[in-house]
This record gives sequence, C-alpha cells and structure tokens, in this order.
Amino acid sequence: MKKISLKITAFACILLAVSCGGKDSKKKTEEAVKAEITAKTEIEKPQLKFGFIKLTDMAPLAIAKEKGFFENEGLFVSVEAQSNWKNILDRVIDGQLDGAHMLAGQPIAAGAGFGRQAELVTPFSMDLNGNAITVSNNVWEGMEPHIKKGTDGKPIHPISAASLKPVITEYRNNGKAFKMGMVFPVSTHNYEIRYWLAAAGIHPGMYTASNIQGQIDAEVLLSVTPPPQMPATLEAGTIYGYCVGEPWNQQAVFKGIGVPVITNYDIWKNNPEKVFVMTKEFVAKYPNTSVAITKALIRAGKWLDTPGNRLEAVKILSKSQYVGADESVLANSMTGTFEFEKGDKREMPDFNVFYRYNATYPFYSDAIWFLTQMRRWGQIPTEKPAAWYAEKAKDIYRPDIWLKAANLLVEEGKIPATDIPKTDGYKPATKDFIDGKLYDAKDPIGYINSFKIGNKDK
Repeated sequence: MKKISLKITAFACILLAVSCGGKDSKKKTEEAVKAEITAKTEIEKPQLKFGFIKLTDMAPLAIAKEKGFFENEGLFVSVEAQSNWKNILDRVIDGQLDGAHMLAGQPIAAGAGFGRQAELVTPFSMDLNGNAITVSNNVWEGMEPHIKKGTDGKPIHPISAASLKPVITEYRNNGKAFKMGMVFPVSTHNYEIRYWLAAAGIHPGMYTASNIQGQIDAEVLLSVTPPPQMPATLEAGTIYGYCVGEPWNQQAVFKGIGVPVITNYDIWKNNPEKVFVMTKEFVAKYPNTSVAITKALIRAGKWLDTPGNRLEAVKILSKSQYVGADESVLANSMTGTFEFEKGDKREMPDFNVFYRYNATYPFYSDAIWFLTQMRRWGQIPTEKPAAWYAEKAKDIYRPDIWLKAANLLVEEGKIPATDIPKTDGYKPATKDFIDGKLYDAKDPIGYINSFKIGNKDK
C-alpha cells in the first residue's frame, strides 16, 4: 500500500508542476522528481529473514540489526542462528532464508559445479582474516622443540607446518592417522589449512569423484566439524587440531585444551573470509531491497572498525541469540589482540577487519583465489581456461550492487567518497602468503602451476 501511495503522490506532484508556471513551476517540478525517485527506490520486500553461524564474523548482521541500520533502510529483519554450513546453504537456495552469512567458497562452489549447484550472488564481503589453526596440547608438545624461540623464550611467529612434520611421522609410526578438522569442504578454513600444510611439503589430500572427502594421498586426514563443536571434538581426541574462526580458537586457550599455532593473517595477509549471500533470483526480483541490505551492512562494517566500538560489539555478540560466548573469550580477538598459549597474548590489530582495507567490497580477485584452490585440490576436476575463472567470478561477485549502495551512503553523508575503491574489481598481484608465492588473479593458471603439491594445468 505504501508503494502505491508513493507512486500516486509522485504522479500528482508532476501534474501540479505542469499546471503551474514560472519559479513555482520549476520548484514543484524538482519536488516531483524527488517524489518520483522516492517511489522508484521503494523497498520491494521489507520483511526479511537472514541466517548465520555462531562466529564473531557474523558481527555485521548483529550490528546492522542492533544499531538500527536495517531499520533506517526500511527493512525489518530477523536473524537466526543455523546448525551448520550445509543447512544455511540449503535454506538460502530453497528460499527459507532471504540471505545469509556464508563461507566465501559456498556461492562460488555452487556456481562452479561442486556440491549443490545454484545461482547465488554476493554484493558484500563481511570481513578479512579472523581464523586460526589450533592443535591439541599433546601435539603442541611435539611441535615445540622444532619451533624457533625469541630472546624472551616465546615462539617466533608465523610458525611453519614443518614443525608439525615430526609429530605426523610419530603418529604414523605408531599406526595412527593424523586427523585435523575444518568447517566445510569449500570453506576458507579448508583451503587455509591445506595451504599451510602444503607450504611445508605435507600433502593434505586430493578430491576425486570417488573420494569426496579429499583424502587421496593425504598425510593429514581432514574432516568436517561444525565450528561451535571444534573445542569439544579436540578435547575428546577425535581430532588433533583444527582450523576455525573465532571464538573457537580462543575457547581452546580459555579451556586449556589446545594452542593456536598460526592465524590466517599469517597464511595470507588480509585474506577475505565470509560473505553475505542471496540468490540471483532474489536480487533480480528485489533490486532496491538488495541495495538497502548492502547499505545497512556497509554501515555496520564501518561502525565495527570505528575506534572505541569493539567493546560494545563484544557485549552484543555475547548475547545468546548471536555468538553466545563469554565476553572475555570474544574480547581476546575482537579488541586487537590474540592469545596463543595461556599468557602469550600478542597485539594483532588486524585479526578482525570489517571495513578497513576495502574489506566490504566484493573483489573478483578474491573469488578467483577460491576457484584456484578448488582446482588445485581436485574439487574442480578438469582444466579450465583462464577466461572461465574471470567469468565465474563476475557471475557471483556483484560489486555493481555494492557501488550503488556505497554511492548512496556517500550522498547521505554516511561514508566518505574516499572509501570507495578505484578498481576494475581486481586487487594488485601479491606475495603476501606464508610461502611467498605470487598471486595474480589475472593469471590463475600460472598460479595453480606454481605449487609443488596439487593439480597442474596447461
């Protein structure tokens, strides 16, 4: 009803403007145009339901809701925790959720043909960094003699997986497979732990049509564990280490059951992590709503990275309807520090980034990196030309929606124009990886072929 009345108002204003003359006519014509714009930007679907997993990087959703950014855009949003990543993917595809906090690899895999296929898009990258690899106390004891120490007696970071090799060998000599957990086959965590292991010459396994667990030739058996269950699974001895987002690494420290050995910032500096995902059908059917959602999320990211707001964010995230972890555990990483062993808390201002470094912009180069890792490990089973990688990225990552939202925020004085990156959608080539490999998203084949372990393409 609101949308119809706005259109009638706009039409009436135009008629009134035409019937009057002179300065009054010009003034009323301007008013008519403004009314017409208002009508065109009406929210098509104000009632929305979004899903998330209980991780600190769902923060933009919680903040957009709690600080009224969704409501400012005329959106009435409910956010609901989901049981696991498969469930969240299925519910978005099936239309039970209008959008969701997702692993960056999920919409990409759905479009590339690995797992359940669907046309999904992301106009918003939720954060940078935020993950770590944690090992059990017993594994840490085995690694420690092989780790360089500083003059203060503390480990020098980043820690290479080379220090894990002797432990894996010991387990194998005792007839035990070395098992580690990650959160989903197409998660950043899966690719990060594989990257870390392979950089030290440890084979993390290949995916084939007959081995969808990705354990062919594996020296470390990787399996899926939902994020909130990671600490309990480690404590039970089912796995000996894992890669997960916060607060589940700091929870291991808090409970005294494990030691984080490396963060993903040190595997790939300022790497993309989660994304906000909707179906292609949704953004086509509700374009104004999609822009409004993106506006609210950009504002939430900016609020999160504004100095002085993180303690309030921790209080919000600690609520049971969001992450539901102790404030002290959440604050360990959310307030610019990260604790490795108990008492070894280090400054890490970029562990969680929600807005700085153009964190919210959906770069094509980020999507292409995930595609290269899917191909490297066999989830994409056949060779693809370089153009295929670019086409897939542009199908799924939607900076056009982000730009519409950001430009409106600039007009409204909510963000400065300097916060909009001048880019063709590609970040500059970088060597900011633990192995120093050059990643140029415009040469995905060359990047795939640069690795000793993994598939090679022509």
